[in-house]
Amino acid sequence: METPSSSQLLLTLLLLLFSFVLANSADINENFLQCLTSHSQNTTSISQVIYTPNNSSYTSVLEFSIRNFRFLSRHTPKPLVIITPLHESHIQVAIKCARNHGLQIRVRSGGHDFEGLSYVSHVPFFILDLINLRSITVDVENSTAWVQSGATLGELYYRIAEKSKTLAFPAGFCPTVGVGGQISGGGYGFMLRKFGLSVDNVIDARLVDVNGIILDRKSMGENLFWAIRGGSGGSFGVIIEWKIKLVQVPSTVTVFTVQRTLQQNATMLVHRWQHIADKIDNNLVIATIIERVNSSKEGNKTLQVSFRSLFLGRVNQLLPLMHKNFPELGLERADCIEMSWSESTVYIGGFPSGSSLDVLLNRTPLTRRTFKGKSDYVKEPISEIGLEGIWRRFNEEEAAGARLIFIPYGGKMSEIPESETPFPHRAGNIHHILYTVAFEEGEASSRYIDWMRRLYSYMAPYVSKSPREAYVNYRDLDLGRNSDNGKTSYAQASKWGLKYFKNNFKRLVLVKTMVDPSNFFRHEQSIPAVSP
Repeated sequence: METPSSSQLLLTLLLLLFSFVLANSADINENFLQCLTSHSQNTTSISQVIYTPNNSSYTSVLEFSIRNFRFLSRHTPKPLVIITPLHESHIQVAIKCARNHGLQIRVRSGGHDFEGLSYVSHVPFFILDLINLRSITVDVENSTAWVQSGATLGELYYRIAEKSKTLAFPAGFCPTVGVGGQISGGGYGFMLRKFGLSVDNVIDARLVDVNGIILDRKSMGENLFWAIRGGSGGSFGVIIEWKIKLVQVPSTVTVFTVQRTLQQNATMLVHRWQHIADKIDNNLVIATIIERVNSSKEGNKTLQVSFRSLFLGRVNQLLPLMHKNFPELGLERADCIEMSWSESTVYIGGFPSGSSLDVLLNRTPLTRRTFKGKSDYVKEPISEIGLEGIWRRFNEEEAAGARLIFIPYGGKMSEIPESETPFPHRAGNIHHILYTVAFEEGEASSRYIDWMRRLYSYMAPYVSKSPREAYVNYRDLDLGRNSDNGKTSYAQASKWGLKYFKNNFKRLVLVKTMVDPSNFFRHEQSIPAVSP
């Protein structure tokens, strides 16, 4: 009689362990579902918003708000349940039952988390998808609005435009981004030099805490209200809605996009841009978008820099400003388009010329990509030699779908203290860098991610140091991650936390430990509940 080999025994043990995990997950799932039904005030209502893998709509609901196809593979962990609440009570019940039955929660607003943390986990979890909680109430008389976290920026811009041509809100340029995630991490856009970030214009919020209690600014206290305005989502509770302060803008604004290749002195222009972009009139933001394109010579590639701008004023005010501060760009009247602020959100959002405001209501992005992203902050102008080093890396094969976006700071961003909100990247920054590399679904992602990491390593001498700062809304697990078991030390979390929040990280940890000591709301880069 043959004796089983060690490899056979190991395989048997692994199969038994896998069977145990499956059975345990099934038990958790069944108990969780029973809890939801028994604790809901209206069992019919709650049953209509629960999706399990046996439900025919499960896959479509799961995939609808996945914005990074890196997390759409069959190997990506899937939720045991998806809940799309229609009422606040659904959130309260979901939190209570998840705590009782050991399920982790992932809260999804628009699904744009760069690392998929709003809909992926490596432990048993469910998704609380806020897609149905997206009402927006605009109060023109008081220049405020209440907006639920499941609304998109495009929906918010559209509803503001319905009520006023001279009210606006400073937020991002991608209209399908969810309001909940955008504001939770800071939220910047093409008016940041005039009005600051989204979080700088939040005046109240309503949140469901770990005990299922609904809190507003008064009842949650100023420490928690401070923490949720830029301390990132998924750490302190489920934010149902935000009260925002709307800002006054002219009835007519001006936009332009001027494109230059390397053969048209793009290197010199980007270098010069770094010396003026954070110091020019606060009504003007000029972003630079860098990507590889076909050159005029057949078969050759070159780099193209797009200088894309929003000016809160008329073209006859803009041109003298540009000719004085950035004459090298050669901006002409023909490059400029006057429009309303709401129309500028369509333009900056990348929609085709002539698109109506209705496109802002579409929750499906223009493009859905597989990508990896990173971010940096620049405090001294990158030299032309440094820029040329970037260009050389863009000539590599993996850079075909790469893009850099430089966003200028200065203005209002330099006036607000670092500790005013958890978002610390204020005075001293010339501009912010967003790196992305996109690739086709199914391609060997490691090649492209490695290319991104090499570029990021090359940039180290040219960006912020001690810490090397990063933007939390451009989530990057390369910076560090928490333990899956929920027990993460302050030192471990500091590896990524200080990069996102600098000295504000310690206060965030103190608030977290106070309001969620059991660390129920957690993910790979959530604020940990520990003693610093």
